[in-house]
Amino acid sequence: MGDRQVTLDLINKTRDEDRHGTRGKYSATILHCLTEEDMGLCESVRGWSWPGSAGTFRAGVGVLLLGLSLAQSVPPQPACPAAAAPQSLAQPQYQDTAAVDAGVGFMAALVQSFLQTVQPKPLPKDLILQIVHDNNQVLSNQEIIKKVLVYQVGFLVCAAIGVLYIVLMPIVGFFLACCRCCGNCGGKMYQKQTSSIHCRRRTFYWTAFVTTVIILAGNICMFKSNEAMKVSVEQSQVELNQTIGNLHSFLTAVPQQVNDVVNESYRTVQEVTTNLDAIGPQLGTEIKERFRGTLEPALSSVRLLYQETVNTSLQVDKLNSSLAQLQSSMNRIQANVTAVKNQINQTLSKPNCTGCNILQSELQNLPVDTSITIPSFNEFQSAVDEINKINLTSKIKKVEDYLDSIPQRVTNDTKDAVQSSKQMLDNIKIQISQVTNDIPLSELTNVLETLNQVQREIGSVAPKVEKAEYIRWTVCVVLCCVVLLVVLCNLLGLVLGPLGLTPKADPTKRSCTSDCGGIFLIMGAGFSFLFSWLFMIGVLVLFLLGGNVYTLLCRPWSNGELLKLIDTPGLIPGLEIGQTLGLKTNISISDIYRDCENNQPLWTTLHLYELINLEDLLNVSKYTEQIQQLFENKNITLPTITFLSPEDKNQLSNFSKRATNIDFTAVTRKMNNISSINLNTTADKIDAIAVTQLNNASKKELQNEARDLRQIQTNIETTIIPQLKNLNSTLQSFGSIAVKINGTVGEVLSNVGAAQDFLNTKTAQIVRTESKKFLDCQLNYFIVFADWANITITQQVGRCGPVAGAVDSVEIILCSHIVESLNAFWFSLGWCMIFFIPSIIFSIKLAKYYRRMKYSDAYDNHLIMTHIPRAQTKFT
Repeated sequence: MGDRQVTLDLINKTRDEDRHGTRGKYSATILHCLTEEDMGLCESVRGWSWPGSAGTFRAGVGVLLLGLSLAQSVPPQPACPAAAAPQSLAQPQYQDTAAVDAGVGFMAALVQSFLQTVQPKPLPKDLILQIVHDNNQVLSNQEIIKKVLVYQVGFLVCAAIGVLYIVLMPIVGFFLACCRCCGNCGGKMYQKQTSSIHCRRRTFYWTAFVTTVIILAGNICMFKSNEAMKVSVEQSQVELNQTIGNLHSFLTAVPQQVNDVVNESYRTVQEVTTNLDAIGPQLGTEIKERFRGTLEPALSSVRLLYQETVNTSLQVDKLNSSLAQLQSSMNRIQANVTAVKNQINQTLSKPNCTGCNILQSELQNLPVDTSITIPSFNEFQSAVDEINKINLTSKIKKVEDYLDSIPQRVTNDTKDAVQSSKQMLDNIKIQISQVTNDIPLSELTNVLETLNQVQREIGSVAPKVEKAEYIRWTVCVVLCCVVLLVVLCNLLGLVLGPLGLTPKADPTKRSCTSDCGGIFLIMGAGFSFLFSWLFMIGVLVLFLLGGNVYTLLCRPWSNGELLKLIDTPGLIPGLEIGQTLGLKTNISISDIYRDCENNQPLWTTLHLYELINLEDLLNVSKYTEQIQQLFENKNITLPTITFLSPEDKNQLSNFSKRATNIDFTAVTRKMNNISSINLNTTADKIDAIAVTQLNNASKKELQNEARDLRQIQTNIETTIIPQLKNLNSTLQSFGSIAVKINGTVGEVLSNVGAAQDFLNTKTAQIVRTESKKFLDCQLNYFIVFADWANITITQQVGRCGPVAGAVDSVEIILCSHIVESLNAFWFSLGWCMIFFIPSIIFSIKLAKYYRRMKYSDAYDNHLIMTHIPRAQTKFT
């Protein structure tokens, strides 16, 4: 747009300078080559002209503006657009999986610390391997049993303590009850009053209170962990289904992604096939445009010459018409002048005409030369006729038809090569599709079927699990309520006892409120003896179960020892993944998990580069080289074309020469002579002689003849002079055209010569160059696809983050939710059972301070002072 504005400014500047006479009138039709978008501009300036300029300068300016217009008005369109890289693969959308729940998180660290103390040893890999290998002789192998007992020594110690608790607690409770029934062990309703009784009561009270609060805290943890385990079990099915769904999406997406890569290769092949089918419009058009860039200046100059030739023919016709009209008028004037001259001669020859001799010399100048001719005009007119016979429009059409025929000729000459290339493209499709056979997608199908089976089994087992969970939750709630009953008894005793107690009152007269407080304390101790050993059995079972699950499964799973154990060769038969996939090296589960945790693609995770030579699969150079060879062996031959024949060039040269040889000087001089004729002068002299005549007849004749001359002069001024002006205007227009013809013809011969040389020497080279560019562009589609496919397969296909997410989800569901809740429950219950012991002791001790005694005991707080006489000293 900017360069076009420069052209407009140049034209406007030229117009202004033309108005001031500082520049010639060279026709602005040199802009005729502008695009159709600019035709209005060209038409508007076509009438401007620069006469008198040199032909070389005009040609140079014309070519300059032409090149500027062609280069900027219509930006070149590439025949083969660059291949765009395909879009990245769409990754599947996954559901949110299980997250670590903080429901029992406050106790997780405490329980784990306790279990770490109980079992500080790492996972016994060697022992597990030995048990797996000798699984049929484990019970008879004393060495294995010894190692197991040594490894489980912490749990055995805790189990021994629990068994001791289970055995001793009912025994102690039984003997204590018997002892109290016999009036011993605090069973006698008698309390000795001492000075420290209140201090001891307060001590027992606060110790019992603290112990009860501790038991209450444990009881709250029991309720919370029980509810957390219930929620975990209820949500486990949903979370497992989401995890399996993510795995299902992942396993389904991998074949689809591989198919997307293969389908992209089909699209690439189809696009190249389409381009080859359209090789004529694409390659032929590009060759045509390359030719047009050189031929267009020649065509434009020939069009300009044709227009000037048409204008010249019109001016020639107009000039001939003007000359004929003027000549006819001049002939009439000449006849009239001759007739009047003859009459004057007759009058002057009469004897009665006196003094008429002096008019004889004037009559000799009276004849008018009426012949008007232009030297070399006939020859120029013949040259114009010869140019018209050349038929420049047919020459232009011949070149344009030649250019328009190039696409079809390219199509015809490359037909066989295109067909052979399309067959090779089919081979490329077959080669690239081989990637679906090399990647072990069938293994993914087997895993997918296994997941579906697992999901069905989860759905069938879920109702049974829910029912069992409800029973478990109910039993645990009962346990929690029993413990809560003990806590309530203690709290009621701790509340009612002090409320009804009067410290200075007689123990046999204590209030009912105080007595009830003591009874509640005894009830709490009784319930503790009654249920604690039963509850300890549950604690022991759950401890052994949950503790071992944590130390043998959850903890090794969390720190990676479990995966390393699974990676041990021979532990799990058929787990040799590398051998199953046909790899040269084996792949460990730990490596797979680590790569999937980083969301790595299957290419690197499963070492598929050992199985598939991706470079060879995506290397289509052998086919592309054959396609190149086909097109190199197939020549695109364009026919030779002659823009202008030597005869045509000679005619143009003759036309230019004739235009240059036309001389308007003689005709201009002749026109000036005609315009200078003045018959009134002769008429005045005749009137002067007529006045001196004595003979009236002679006088009358001379006066009439003078009048006739004046009439002829009037006719000259009214008829001849306007025709002379018209002829002069025509001559000027014709002269401006004749001046331009030389430069235009020179420009035509120069541009046509350059175009002809270009066609004769550069045609084959342009065809080869453009053919190579077109072919390279098509082959670039495969280069771009190969690079994209390489990156996609090695970096995007099968990002296995969902696999690691599934493993983590199972760990969270099993360990963080269920096992932690289970461990928190037995830990809280065991906590309560342990503190039942001091609770029993302090409750029984404290109850006696609140219960109503049957036997009283008085304590006198007054001291009896005995007077001791003072010693006296006697001096003698």
